[in-house]
Amino acid sequence: MHHFERRDGVLHAEDVNVETLAERVGTPFYCYSDATLRRHIRVFHDAFRDARPLIAYSVKANSNLSVLNILREEGAGADVVSGGELQRALEAGIAPDRIVFSGVGKTRREMAAALRSRIHQFNVESEGELAALSEVAASLGVRAPVAFRVNPDVAAGGHEKISTGKAEDKFGVPWREARALYRKAGSLPGIAIVGVDVHIGSQISELAPFERAFERVAALVRELRGDGHAIERLDLGGGLGIPYGDAATPPHPVEYAALIERIAKPLGVDLIFEPGRMIVGNAGILVSRVLYVKEGASSRFLIVDAGMNDLIRPALYDAYHAIEPVRPRDGAPLLYEIVGPVCETGDRFARGRRLPPMQEGDLVAFMSAGAYGAVQASEYNSRPLIPEVLVSGRRFAVIRRRPDFDSMVERERSPIWSEAKA
Repeated sequence: MHHFERRDGVLHAEDVNVETLAERVGTPFYCYSDATLRRHIRVFHDAFRDARPLIAYSVKANSNLSVLNILREEGAGADVVSGGELQRALEAGIAPDRIVFSGVGKTRREMAAALRSRIHQFNVESEGELAALSEVAASLGVRAPVAFRVNPDVAAGGHEKISTGKAEDKFGVPWREARALYRKAGSLPGIAIVGVDVHIGSQISELAPFERAFERVAALVRELRGDGHAIERLDLGGGLGIPYGDAATPPHPVEYAALIERIAKPLGVDLIFEPGRMIVGNAGILVSRVLYVKEGASSRFLIVDAGMNDLIRPALYDAYHAIEPVRPRDGAPLLYEIVGPVCETGDRFARGRRLPPMQEGDLVAFMSAGAYGAVQASEYNSRPLIPEVLVSGRRFAVIRRRPDFDSMVERERSPIWSEAKA
């Protein structure tokens, strides 16, 4: 569910007319619904009410500070994958003991910052990372709370580029090596073993892959306890999908929770989840204006002012987004190739999409754009990052401003030369 609905035929974000936003903010821009963000995190919390897990929101899905503040107010922690995301989570007031640090490439500097902050847990993904983390922790006179991210060799996810649980993926430690790595971790001075972690992919639309992975992890927990390790936590990651329009409807969080309760409750562990897309995906839209309608030799192009630098998902993953006119015109629908202004053939949002007749100046909304939209944006073609807007009831606020040219190039002006020593 989301709070983007039509009133008198015109798309609204909660109680705000999207046309009004476009006039006030300028296009293109992202728009998020406060009510949708709060509803989605509450639905997830309610599904696991009895288990009382740590819901560590996956910051990489949408890292805007205003979004993080809303989710913190709703009781969420944070799952971070970089030092910058750690700083964002702390800036938003998320307590360090509710922060989990994931990712395959943590640097020693990032490890030290997280240890000094006293975060809840490190999800370790390799033997080399384990050794580095132990060294850093020992140098600071502390022990790092660790769960190994194990790779269960389970295929899942809406696209090969977002599947993370197969043997050939870069994520996690190989299944067959997990017990040996836990034995090694138990001998290191800077490591405190606390749990097991697994995350098999993103945009998963059925429960079967979760069930296969979680059953394997539950068996591993029992084996590790048999080896003498105190496994107190089970981090089951995220990955539950959302309906993008052309995809299968994913399971409801209540169904997901019932599956996990059956598998995890006998273990008596504290649960951690890392939802991202399912919280923010349908809470945001990208609003763009039609620049031109171009009749090609075999296609009718709808050229809009948003580009692949603003929303790269279709170019990167062949991702589908429903695209709707903000104020539809009368007339029989036509087929359009919906493209942006970036100088790349891949700057294409949709092929053969059927829309009402469109004209220059019309507004379109890319739906379900709250996750992996603004966070993946760039300034390619020297196009500025676009604004992010938050709507709450009848109010709206710009929560990321559009930079001017001077702001874009300030870091490149007046280089300071240094002599390189031989």
